[in-house]
Amino acid sequence: MTKQSFQGIELLPDAGPAKQLFVLLHGLGASSSDLVPLARDFRKVFPGAVFLLPDGFQPFDRNPSGNGDHRRQWFSVSGMSEETRPARVAASMPALHDLVRQAQDRHRILQSDTALIGFSQGAIMALEFSIAHDGGVGRVLAFSGRFATLPDNAPELTTLHLLHGEDDHVIPVAHAYEAYARLTELQGDATLDVASSVGHEIHPGLAERAVNRLQTCIPLRSWQRALKDA
Repeated sequence: MTKQSFQGIELLPDAGPAKQLFVLLHGLGASSSDLVPLARDFRKVFPGAVFLLPDGFQPFDRNPSGNGDHRRQWFSVSGMSEETRPARVAASMPALHDLVRQAQDRHRILQSDTALIGFSQGAIMALEFSIAHDGGVGRVLAFSGRFATLPDNAPELTTLHLLHGEDDHVIPVAHAYEAYARLTELQGDATLDVASSVGHEIHPGLAERAVNRLQTCIPLRSWQRALKDA
């Protein structure tokens, strides 16, 4: 692990140039170190990838002391409502876009070879990134997340993988079903995996399913292109 100019952790390939880039966004009140186990699991399958684990852009605003606490957030949830959530997410999006682009440039990784992975609040950021910057990454994997607001248009160049626990009481699974239904209606490229008896967590079964999706799921646009060529 090596520290970079950004706040967080970066895991580099043991040898050779980087082939993929994975950017992992932690949940509310957490930090980059919380996603190291997930990054290591993915690294076993993608040893040639760079794994970027940034810390949230803001200090966690539910910390009463403010001292010795490294917990972070991507946007404030203090006094937040359904009406104010989209604006708060949008305000943090330029910084996330800059972070992803700088990492792609630094490691010479194509946008199509970049995956943005988020958990909880990080998943909200990842999903909204796919709408605000379609094609900015090739894949988005959202664990226990939701859209800030259901999209009016589906991404055309980014594939979305929704992964959720059926017993999630923080972000109910209904949000995942609604997002998948909307993306399907809009002819977006998306998958949905729901794990029974799983709460608000990155369950090993869902992590394994995420790897499987990355290895085997051919983007819909690739199928459509092949059929058109045929």
